[in-house]
Amino acid sequence: MASNIEIKARIDITADLVARVAAMADEGPVEITQDDTFFNCANGRLKLRAFGDGSGQLIFYRRSNQQGPKESYYLISATAEPELLRAVLSEAHGQAGRVEKQRTLYLAGRTRIHLDRVKGLGEFLELEVVLGASEATQAGVDEAHALMARIGVQPGQLVEGAYVDLQAASRL
Repeated sequence: MASNIEIKARIDITADLVARVAAMADEGPVEITQDDTFFNCANGRLKLRAFGDGSGQLIFYRRSNQQGPKESYYLISATAEPELLRAVLSEAHGQAGRVEKQRTLYLAGRTRIHLDRVKGLGEFLELEVVLGASEATQAGVDEAHALMARIGVQPGQLVEGAYVDLQAASRL
């Protein structure tokens, strides 16, 4: 499985933040509409990501729910029929939640920087430092910390779980 080091932070997407991220980036911005449906899954998370262009990805991943940089293991399979696959997986496993967002993607070296506007939740920043096949986790953690400092992410802004977890907590 592929792996990366991830952080998620609740942050206001201001013109200053966008300028800092853009100055660090090698590529971007790329605007992406995403509709993620999560399915019940006993040994990790399973989500279907439908894009605005009609394509999709089935993504399985495992990561701990903790603040700060954390390792995530994932597998991704492309699909040309995300709506049909959503129906099949909903019948087979049941839905655990659905998250709609507008993502602005920047690439800074091997790191994906996401500025997310999540329906019903607000604005967030995600970093995903992609690890090499036999690379030590600590190298990615160190890189994530350095990027967090350059962007200005404070420890109190860090979020533990996935957007679907935040949605569920907001309904309580």
